[in-house]
Amino acid sequence: MTDSPVPAEYRAIAALPLTVEGIDYDQFEQDTSSGFTRVTTVFELRGDGASGRGEDVTYDTEDHERLASALDAGEFPLPTGSFTFAEFSSALDTVDLFPGAGPEREDSIDYRRWAVESAALDLALRQNDTNLPGLLDREHQPVRFVASTRLGEPPSADRVDEVRSRNPQIGFKLDPTPDWSDDLIDDLRARDAVRVVDLKGHYEGTDVDADADPEFYRRIVEGFPDAVVEDPLVTEETGPVFEGEEGRVSWDSPIHGMDDVRALPWEPSWLNVKPSRFGSVESLLRTVRWALDNGVTLYGGGQFELSVGRGQAQEIASLFYPDGPNDLAPSVYNEASLPPELPRSPIAVPVRGDHDGFGF
Repeated sequence: MTDSPVPAEYRAIAALPLTVEGIDYDQFEQDTSSGFTRVTTVFELRGDGASGRGEDVTYDTEDHERLASALDAGEFPLPTGSFTFAEFSSALDTVDLFPGAGPEREDSIDYRRWAVESAALDLALRQNDTNLPGLLDREHQPVRFVASTRLGEPPSADRVDEVRSRNPQIGFKLDPTPDWSDDLIDDLRARDAVRVVDLKGHYEGTDVDADADPEFYRRIVEGFPDAVVEDPLVTEETGPVFEGEEGRVSWDSPIHGMDDVRALPWEPSWLNVKPSRFGSVESLLRTVRWALDNGVTLYGGGQFELSVGRGQAQEIASLFYPDGPNDLAPSVYNEASLPPELPRSPIAVPVRGDHDGFGF
C-alpha cells in the first residue's frame, strides 16, 4: 500500500490565516427512527468579526452535559490568538477537549476534535472571504444519497415502504440483524432498493453491536448479491464467507485515518468516509486523496447530525465523491415520524460565488 503524503488539498487549507477570540455553543436534541434520543453540540468560534460552526456528534448524552457545564463555566481550553489553520490544529494536539471527565468512549475524542476543527475551518474560510471550491479549485457536484434505517422489532419492511411511499426512487443502506428471516431478505431483495448492508461488526458496547456469525454473514452476502457489504468482522470463521467477494466489501467504523486503512485484512475497494471519525481535517484529506489516487470508491456517511455537521459532510461528498451511495440524506429522513414529502436525490448544490464558509 502506497504512503500518504500531505495532499495539495490540505496544504491549501493549512496555510489559511485564522484568528480565534472566543467560543459559544448550542445544543440540539431529536428523537430518531432508530429508537434513541440524539443530542449534539454545535461549537461557534468567533474572531475578527466572523464566526464559524462545527458539530460535536459524540453519542453519549453525559459527554454533552459535561461539555455544557465546562463551557458555561469558561473552563473549555480553546486555543485563542492568531494562527495559520495548521498551527491551530497543532495546538489542539495538547488540549484536553473533555475537561473534568470523559469521554464515555474513545471514538468521541475524534468526534469532538472534528467539531472544533470544522468550526475553525468554517471561520478561516469566512475570515479569508473564500470557500472550499474556490480554495481547492474544485467544483460542487450534486450529491446522490441513500436512506439509512433499521427495521424495528420484530424486523419488517414497513419502514422501507414508508420511506418509499414518499420517495419511490430512493435506495437504502440497511443494518441487518441475525433475526432477519430468509423471507424478509427475499422480500427486501425483490424491491431492488438495497445498495449497502452494514454488518456493524466492529462496534462494542453499543445498542447496535452484532455478533460475527458466519451463517448470518453468509445469508446476507448471498441474499444481497448486488449490495456493498460494510464492516464485517473478518475472523478465521467468517473469512471464508468473503472469499471472492472482497471487491464489494466496504469499511466504516474502523477507519479514523490511514493507519486504519493499512491495518485492514486486504486493500479496500470501498470506504465509507465519515469526516467526524477522522478527527482532523488533515487526516480526512490524506485518506480521501490516497483513496482517489488508488481507485478506491468512496461514499459519505452521516452520524445523526442535527445541525451544521450534515451540511459539512455533504459538501465534502460534493467535492470528492458525489456519485457514491452516500448515507447523507437530509436529516428529516432520521425523524421517527416522517413528513408527507421527503427531499429527492441528488442534493442540489449552491452557486459557487454565492457560497460562504464550510458546509451547505
